[in-house]
Amino acid sequence: MNIKTLGFPLAVAAFLTLAGCSTPTVVTLQNGTQYLTKDMPKTKTKDGFFEFEDISGAKVRVNANDVSTIRKED
Repeated sequence: MNIKTLGFPLAVAAFLTLAGCSTPTVVTLQNGTQYLTKDMPKTKTKDGFFEFEDISGAKVRVNANDVSTIRKED
């Protein structure tokens, strides 16, 4: 088999593997503000904040006391 025959199936397999890694998540704050994230936010930092990237690519940092819920998107 040549590289052209193998290239496309390998690219599709890589894309599907990477697509399965993300877990879209909704972070809801006490005031009702919701952030849709690409992945589950990291655990609280030592100073008590959650840090994550929303779907537009903006980095968001919120106080853990202001977070109401973190759940997977339906």
